[in-house]
Amino acid sequence: MAMHRSPLGLLAFLLLASAPISTRAADCGSTASPKLDWQECTKKNLMLQGSDLEGANLFSTDFSLTDLSGANVKSANLEKATLVRASLEGAHAEGANFAKIEAYRSSFANIAADGASFAGAELQRANFAGARLSGASFEKAELGRADFDKAVLTGAKFAFANLSRADLSHATFDGPAMFDRAFMFLTRIEGLDLSAATGLEQAQIELACGDASTKLPAGLSAPSTWPCPAEHE
Repeated sequence: MAMHRSPLGLLAFLLLASAPISTRAADCGSTASPKLDWQECTKKNLMLQGSDLEGANLFSTDFSLTDLSGANVKSANLEKATLVRASLEGAHAEGANFAKIEAYRSSFANIAADGASFAGAELQRANFAGARLSGASFEKAELGRADFDKAVLTGAKFAFANLSRADLSHATFDGPAMFDRAFMFLTRIEGLDLSAATGLEQAQIELACGDASTKLPAGLSAPSTWPCPAEHE
């Protein structure tokens, strides 16, 4: 028996049949190059120093233990990537998206990541020594015991971040930075000029560790518990 389609049903069938397939598999076997697609690929324990991955799609890529030092990941999307014990030391990552990455004990030392997003990232014990992070977002990030020695954090956003025991004491804040609702239990802020910081409240200062040279926003005062004793791990 012949099948009859309504005009609307036939139109829908023809549109579906002619529609291009929009999804494609990531090219996990390709060599590092700008704008490649390594989404959800496994790239663990590799030597990728100096690789050019500018604008690449690295969403949920596993870079555990991988050496990406000196790499170019400008404007790359690394959201939800795994970077546990990986190294991006000296990498160029301006405007990169590191949101929600897992990067425990990873090195971002001397990285150039102005304007990058680390929002919601897991960065416990991460090393940001000497990093350039002006305008970077660490909102809602986990930064317990992270080290920001000599990092440039002008305009950085730490709203709702966990800065417990993080060391900011030798960082540079040449202007405002945002600390709204940040958890600052034993956060090292000795010697910092935070006079232009926004969102800081007295309760946060009471938890943090500053000293006589710490400059606070107007209306806030150093607690009697300062300076904190040296911490031994």
